[in-house]
Amino acid sequence: QVQLVESGGGLVQAGDSLRLSCAASGRTFSAYAMAWFRQAPGKEREFVAGITASGSTTYYGDSVKGRFTISRDNAKNTVYLQMNNLKPDDTAVYSCAAGGRIVLGTPRGYGYWGQGTQVTVSS
Repeated sequence: QVQLVESGGGLVQAGDSLRLSCAASGRTFSAYAMAWFRQAPGKEREFVAGITASGSTTYYGDSVKGRFTISRDNAKNTVYLQMNNLKPDDTAVYSCAAGGRIVLGTPRGYGYWGQGTQVTVSS
């Protein structure tokens, strides 16, 4: 019932900021917990951030705490990832995922995925 499309990726320099967007279709969007994952070259998929259906609670992976912020606007069917102070190690394909009512830190907890957007950070 949910289709996800990411946007906002690109090539930036270390220390720059980017905001990723994930636009969702379907009138049940507000019932889903949402998350961002990333996959860097030579590494497995990593949990970046998650947010409950209401937007009241957020979760972050250790490597991005203090730098990234996840938010959602249920009226616009959109979830965002604000990324500040980007580092070369943040280079990855970032994907948006929709699950149930509980935020989980594993890809197996999400049934809907976007195609991903590339973020490249140069030194």
